[in-house]
Amino acid sequence: MLHMYSFLTAFLAEREEKGATATEYALIIAGIAVAVVGALATFGGQLTGFWNGLGAKLNIA
Repeated sequence: MLHMYSFLTAFLAEREEKGATATEYALIIAGIAVAVVGALATFGGQLTGFWNGLGAKLNIA
């Protein structure tokens, strides 16, 4: 019974976790970087065509 009481009090007690750690921020940044690289690999050709076409319409290219 004492073991169950100790478990429940530890489980329900307020934790003193405040904010994210540097490791969590690094994981978030790494995830964003992977998403950006993936998007550029997938849509890179289309983006190049878009910007070249836009430049031609503006007589810049």
